Amino acid sequence: MQNFCKYLLVSPAVCCAMLFVNTAAFAGETSATSEINKPQVLASPDTNTQITGQVTSVSQFSDVQPTDWAFQALQSLVERYGCIAGYPNSTYRGNRALTRYEFAAGLNACLDRVNELIATATGDLVNKQDLATLQKLQADFSAELATLRGRVDAVEAKTAELEANQFSTTTKLQGQVVAVVSDVLSGNTVNGAEITDKNTTLGARARIELVTSFTGKDTLFTRIQVNNILTPDIGTPEGNLFFAGEDGTTDAAIDALFYRFPLGEKTEVVAIANAGAADDITSTVNLFDGDGAFGALSTFGTRNPIYGQMNGAGLGVTHEFSDKLALSLGYLSGTANDPTPNNGLFNGSYGALAQLTVKPSDRITIGLTYINSYNQPLLTGSNAATLAPLDLDDNGTRFSSNSYGVQASIGITDKIVLGGWAGYTNSRTLNGDRGEVDIWNYAVTLGFPDLGKEGSLAGIIAGVEPRLTSSNIAGLDTDPDTSYHLEAFYQYKLSDNITITPGVIWLTSPDHNNNNDDVVIGALRTTFSF
Repeated sequence: MQNFCKYLLVSPAVCCAMLFVNTAAFAGETSATSEINKPQVLASPDTNTQITGQVTSVSQFSDVQPTDWAFQALQSLVERYGCIAGYPNSTYRGNRALTRYEFAAGLNACLDRVNELIATATGDLVNKQDLATLQKLQADFSAELATLRGRVDAVEAKTAELEANQFSTTTKLQGQVVAVVSDVLSGNTVNGAEITDKNTTLGARARIELVTSFTGKDTLFTRIQVNNILTPDIGTPEGNLFFAGEDGTTDAAIDALFYRFPLGEKTEVVAIANAGAADDITSTVNLFDGDGAFGALSTFGTRNPIYGQMNGAGLGVTHEFSDKLALSLGYLSGTANDPTPNNGLFNGSYGALAQLTVKPSDRITIGLTYINSYNQPLLTGSNAATLAPLDLDDNGTRFSSNSYGVQASIGITDKIVLGGWAGYTNSRTLNGDRGEVDIWNYAVTLGFPDLGKEGSLAGIIAGVEPRLTSSNIAGLDTDPDTSYHLEAFYQYKLSDNITITPGVIWLTSPDHNNNNDDVVIGALRTTFSF
């Protein structure tokens, strides 16, 4: 009896209750072969005390109270072992005498339950025949097992060596080198000035990136960059190469520094200390946005120009309402570290972004963007559209801009992606009653992923870079004509770490002026990733 109770994992008191508490109703639930959970009626010498089906909770007995001395034992039998039944009037009658028939019926039901538990617990145990088969297999493959054991030992030794000499337990070191050969292939004069930057050049952008995680869900990103690539000066911001640097030096600097972490299950926060951009806060919804290393060659082809008003240090928050809808909010200041008057985090130049990103399906993504900026020129477009003249008048005229953009990417098939965007910017001066201007830009893109080889990408971009269409500011005329930006490239994946991208940029009527010669810029980009 003691071993029996021990197998059931119950105390002797509970076990005794199972066998000797007034258990006239033990015949409820039986084993699988006894029709589990089927209500039963056991014949009793007293026809007024027929036993009915299994109960699932001791609370179903109206005459059983928590103060009864055997309440816990009865509760265990009912709710843990499913080994008891009651009377038709929902009573247990715990003080009623137990007949030998009732005891036999109840004990048989509990033993059936025990057999079921034993079968469940031991059904997957290995028998002697299985052990003999296993020993025979071990003998037959002893040589292979020895070889495998040696390989495992070698892997363990190598792993131990790597752990002992690893760079960091929390940080991953990665890098990238972009080497570019470029030249102005055609075009002589723009805005009455001869294009002199028509020499073939070779430049490189090298990045070392430290990706650190302290919790497994957060990311501290530090990037050190050297960049001596220069965009040829053709007399207009149009056709600017995205991967180009500013001064052509080989000085190393911290190019990006931010910390990204989750705030709950659906909210992510990014705190940016240096060189932040719109793509650090939200998706630019463009297949060709490869941050200069991949995708489009030009700044215009990489993303909607209105995103160019976001740069510097600040904060970004993205909340995913669902897999199909996300809201991103961000604020970046270009003068965050400057304590001089009219600068700093809030008094100097800044860009504040709000974007709703919608994914109606796996193939379609739409971004609806609003940016309020202060003293932030667009990164591409005509000389007039960048508002450069306003930076020179009146010792630096200040202006405020409201920009609106819509971006879309539609996967027609797995091999064809149609995309594009449209952007509108309204800028007004803040120094005196100077007026305001309207600036428009738009583009259509067509991408061919995995063309020729998996991982490769071909792309075509056609659009109009930012164009000043309306102005009531004295001395700032609208762009007289329309210049079209046409770009094509083919990014070929040589290996997992090397891609090569030839491409060409054709600008018709540069600076939105039909008097200017068309300009064609050629580039060959090679990207090494490690």
